[in-house]
Amino acid sequence: MQQFVNTTLGGLTQGLVFAAFALALVLIWRSTRVVNFAQAPMAMVTTFIAWSVIDSGQPWWVGFAAALASGLLLGAIVERGLVRHVQGKGEINAVILTLGIFLVLHAAAAVVFGNDFRSFTAPFGVRGLEVGGRTVALTGFDLFTIVAVLVVLVALVALFRFTDLGLRMRAAAFNPEVARLLGVRVPRLMTLGWALAAVVGSLAGLLVAGGSLIHPGYMDQVVVLGFVAAVLGGLDSPVGAVVGGLLLGVALGFVSGYLGSHLVTTAALIVLMAVLLVRPQGLFSSTTARRV
Repeated sequence: MQQFVNTTLGGLTQGLVFAAFALALVLIWRSTRVVNFAQAPMAMVTTFIAWSVIDSGQPWWVGFAAALASGLLLGAIVERGLVRHVQGKGEINAVILTLGIFLVLHAAAAVVFGNDFRSFTAPFGVRGLEVGGRTVALTGFDLFTIVAVLVVLVALVALFRFTDLGLRMRAAAFNPEVARLLGVRVPRLMTLGWALAAVVGSLAGLLVAGGSLIHPGYMDQVVVLGFVAAVLGGLDSPVGAVVGGLLLGVALGFVSGYLGSHLVTTAALIVLMAVLLVRPQGLFSSTTARRV
């Protein structure tokens, strides 16, 4: 019973990390209609910036703020300097470009920060909490993760459902030409979408890194699992991203706990294939899939 409880709690907290990354993918998809495969190395770079700030003697929260601020700036630079030049020239062009950015940022981080493993501290305890005289697989940093993901979820739902800015961002993403005719400043909103998504991605990078080791490739597996979570819930749905992340985290937790950690990647692939075959638009997406 204790193993079942700990496995479930571990899966839920891990799923929230996947959900955080999936929220970044959902945000950039809803605001620009681009799947950004460079989200992981962008988050990795900002996490190394946070590590550099903390390693210099500054408080953890200063590094946290530095990571989010650098994510905002990096997202805007990537959109204005690179992605903007391929927008409207074929949907696949932007996706291929993000894969190229993935490789470039990986190589650049290895040159600047090195390939050594670095310890990234956490602002709260990373030991399990004591409940009823037993230690459960839920730490202070896990509680911080829960709060952070829920705050991002509420913020994104409010942005796209209840604000004029969110409506204009969606209009610019779905039909930029019509949006321009209606007076929407499409280029600015595209930049804003990339910048905000990079902030959420930076948060995901910090949640993955907290209390563990980081290196230039530490986010590589997260981009795969976060993408599976986003597809599972639906790329158009922030709520779906969180639910998809939780479902995936619990499923992979049980696979790892009872069958072996070597089967986690295979299980994630099976989940992805099942979703694409049965409900390709995701569990919570309101978009109807079409054959063309």
